[in-house]
Amino acid sequence: MSKKILLLLTVLPAFFLLPGCAYKLNSNAIPAEMKTVNVAFFENNAPLVVSNLSLMFTEALKARVRTTTRLSIVNGEGDANFSGAITEYRSTPVSIQAPNTNAPPVAGAQALTLTIRVKFDYPPSKEISFDQPFSKSLNYSGNLAAQEQALLQKLTSQIIDDIFNKAFNNW
Repeated sequence: MSKKILLLLTVLPAFFLLPGCAYKLNSNAIPAEMKTVNVAFFENNAPLVVSNLSLMFTEALKARVRTTTRLSIVNGEGDANFSGAITEYRSTPVSIQAPNTNAPPVAGAQALTLTIRVKFDYPPSKEISFDQPFSKSLNYSGNLAAQEQALLQKLTSQIIDDIFNKAFNNW
């Protein structure tokens, strides 16, 4: 019984400190004078176009800013501004299989790649501002159409994590 209590006394303080650290990191990295941010619509300029990807990405980025920062989303110029475009959406084979000796080789797995060029402008500080591509890939097998929306949500989330960290955590 005393081992369980000792374990709880060791683990619980660390558990309660973790959420505070994450919040402190986010709020300290955002300049105090930054109060608003504009997230412009991200056009889909990729050679292959998914009809809802622009809206999905733009709204997911807004939601991330809204739920994890103290910043207000505004239409028009904000203290800081996100803009950009979807520049790449492609599926490429990552492994080849030969079903049998008489059949041609087929893709055993594919990689779905999404690249988004993002410009983050914060005029008072050129050190925080950036203009660069963010890209992620996920492997899948089988029919893309059946998995496409779930894969795109995962890729979007991963890219937004990178964008958010670059803009607000200086990573």
